[in-house]
Amino acid sequence: MRRRIIIVTAVHAPSAPFLSDAYESLRAQELPEGWEWHWLIQEDGRSDRVAPHVPDDERVTFRQGRAGGPGVARTMALAHADGEYVKVLDADDQLAPGALARDLAALEGDPAIGWATSRVLDLLPDGSTAGFPGDPEHGPVERMTVIDYWTEHGYRAPVHPATLFVRRDLLVALGGWMALPASEDTGLLLALNSVARGWFSSEVGLLYRKWEGQVTGQSAHTDTEERDARMAVVAERARALSAFGWRFPASAG
Repeated sequence: MRRRIIIVTAVHAPSAPFLSDAYESLRAQELPEGWEWHWLIQEDGRSDRVAPHVPDDERVTFRQGRAGGPGVARTMALAHADGEYVKVLDADDQLAPGALARDLAALEGDPAIGWATSRVLDLLPDGSTAGFPGDPEHGPVERMTVIDYWTEHGYRAPVHPATLFVRRDLLVALGGWMALPASEDTGLLLALNSVARGWFSSEVGLLYRKWEGQVTGQSAHTDTEERDARMAVVAERARALSAFGWRFPASAG
């Protein structure tokens, strides 16, 4: 397997125009000698509105498939992820300078760390950015600490799932992203935290775009009945994984 970081992006037509900004942020990343990135862009559905926005770069692969939500699109892209690590990048977001190198260093430096996250700044419509308090300390994230915090703080995780960088074998073992209409990335984050130690970088790793058309801003995303159901299955999955005693790495107690 080549020394590759696979960037996985789910996209639908409304977010496609932002791909150019995501691409520029990816091009600006600097990696250690011998490493490269490959960007897998998976359209959630089949249209003629996304392809025109896909960069013409041999390091970029674009595919389409049946619509099923961003989790399904990412998991389908995962089938073609020919690298040791997978980095999530939503179509409307941007990587901060140095993000990939910092993530890579965290996992290469400790084989017992399964995943990494980083600080996020909101990217507002006027181009300004805004941070928010409550980030954990820079360094390791111990098992179950994310789900415990999430449970105690109204389903708000202390680290952002949109910044995930994860070992591909661990991601595959957990089945990729959850089959949910939303919160599929939170479900993955909590599952990862239940079985493996993680890492949090206090340096900004992602600009999280706020815009009128984003999925998390729609009324369906905050429907109470659906939200409670999503949160229930997300929590039950993570706690069941912990109770069964499965750990990463396999020798962990």
